[in-house]
Amino acid sequence: MKNSHLHTKTPYFLTFIAVIFLSTCYFFTAHAFQEQTYTEFKGTVYDVSNKDPLTFADIILEDTNISTISNTEGEFILKVPNVYLDKSLSISFLGYSKKIIALKELAKNSKVYLIPSASKLSEVTINAPKDALSLVKATLNRKGENYINEQNIMTAFYRETIKKRRRNASLAEAVVEVYKQPYKSNKRDKIKLIKARKSVDYSRLDTLALKLQGGPFSALYVDMIKYNEFIFSFDDLNNYDFTFGKSTQIDDQQVYVVNFKQKPNILDPLYYGKLYIDTDNYALVSAVFNLNVENAEKASKLFIRKKPYRVKVLPTEAAYRVDYRTHKGKWHYRYSNIQLAFKVNWKDKLFNSKYTLNSEMAITDWEENNSKFITPKERFRPSMILSEKASGFSDPNFWGEYNIIEPEKSIKSAIKKISKQLAKS
Repeated sequence: MKNSHLHTKTPYFLTFIAVIFLSTCYFFTAHAFQEQTYTEFKGTVYDVSNKDPLTFADIILEDTNISTISNTEGEFILKVPNVYLDKSLSISFLGYSKKIIALKELAKNSKVYLIPSASKLSEVTINAPKDALSLVKATLNRKGENYINEQNIMTAFYRETIKKRRRNASLAEAVVEVYKQPYKSNKRDKIKLIKARKSVDYSRLDTLALKLQGGPFSALYVDMIKYNEFIFSFDDLNNYDFTFGKSTQIDDQQVYVVNFKQKPNILDPLYYGKLYIDTDNYALVSAVFNLNVENAEKASKLFIRKKPYRVKVLPTEAAYRVDYRTHKGKWHYRYSNIQLAFKVNWKDKLFNSKYTLNSEMAITDWEENNSKFITPKERFRPSMILSEKASGFSDPNFWGEYNIIEPEKSIKSAIKKISKQLAKS
């Protein structure tokens, strides 16, 4: 079989999603903000047919850029300035019809049910490109016309967790400003930390300080339209097989589904998954994909920056997701997540340890702004690690007016436990 020798074209963003074994952390200064009056709304998004919760539904306060997403249990929380209490929420999910619900109605009934969309296959067939590969190329070629081309300053919420088996070992959360550069520009996005908190239980880490390098950058670099060279460079497209899947809808708009996987003769780790592409303008709506980790030894080299020589760290899963949102005809990044699973083997230990690392980031507000710049001192860099600072977990109002991703039950439990430990100390 032919080996593609793709190690010379390593998907570089993965080197930022690295399990490393270091003791150095990078600190930042939290910035205070002026308090504003707001009202907090909570809800849960379900499929109307089977009553299953819908994960990562897009929730937007109409006529504003204020937004959030539902968590893995379908739950969401949104802080709305009191001047907007007469507005409604727009709630959408891939494969479902959009629902508009007034805030006053949500306050009475927090359960939101979405109706699955009926796909119009005949219309999709008429407008379909000649093959799936041609569609993917068109999607990448049109990023300049389909996506925002001015600097946008985006407020985002970031969360990362490390679990040893099913028990939480590390929890970090942050509100950041993302200086999102134009999609047609080669300039990299910049990040400024606003507020953050982090707690690590070293007793669960086998004396290893597992740390996720890059923090929010690890999630940001999953934006495969801005950083397509990390996933699909044009040179690498021929290493994949692309096929059409069954089409779907979002907000009553038809969406192509493209399946992709590396060709059988390619031996180095590449990706497999699905691309969801708007049928009208060929913009990428969403992508859900995995790294092929069948060759664990080769895949490991993409992740591990530094480790003790007696330890072998092998990936067992590397899953990614990125979602986009449209505003006034232009698309932009709205959410991404990463799930990495590893087996850690010590040479002198009988049993291995299993770790799961999750990171996610959601845009919660944004503005078009070409005049505001970030200073070198303020910048959080891809080589940095979020510093350990647990005190924020003792403050139930730590985030103030900033919107966050509603924590799932296991994270709520971890936060409660950290808070109790801080109270005792």
